Amino acid sequence: MIQAPTLADLPGVQHRFFTREGGVSAGLFSSLNCGYGSADNPDNVRENRRRAAAVFGLGEPDLLTVHQIHSTDVLTVNAERWTSPGAPKADALVTDRPGVALGVMAADCAPVLLADAQAGEEPSHMGGALVHHHHGPAFDLDFFALPGEEQRKWFARQRR
Repeated sequence: MIQAPTLADLPGVQHRFFTREGGVSAGLFSSLNCGYGSADNPDNVRENRRRAAAVFGLGEPDLLTVHQIHSTDVLTVNAERWTSPGAPKADALVTDRPGVALGVMAADCAPVLLADAQAGEEPSHMGGALVHHHHGPAFDLDFFALPGEEQRKWFARQRR
């Protein structure tokens, strides 16, 4: 499990980049396989997801992932929950809700985590977070070049 020092100090934002260690899957899928799309035993995947969610003090149903399709589709997570398998198709998740862990799977792809720490400064708002699965050699860095205020506007648009 890896924590980025630059994100660890953000108030209200927890994150982890999980490795394959610490799960129950065996063989090709050893050990912390959280992907129902694999041919792994679904009971092993469920237990691995439970373990990942527990790191954040959450239950397995609170770890939300999507059926990744190599798209630009972003799914806004509100109060609804879904189960995996059967997750909606998208490649990014955004939320401003507490009590949910957003996750993406990555192998030859780059997981991207963006967090709006300032959104949590007002009592009526929770911090915003986006996780994205990026595949391919080209990477659009336009978002990262935006000034902080423009990034906050982008998060606000995703919450609608």
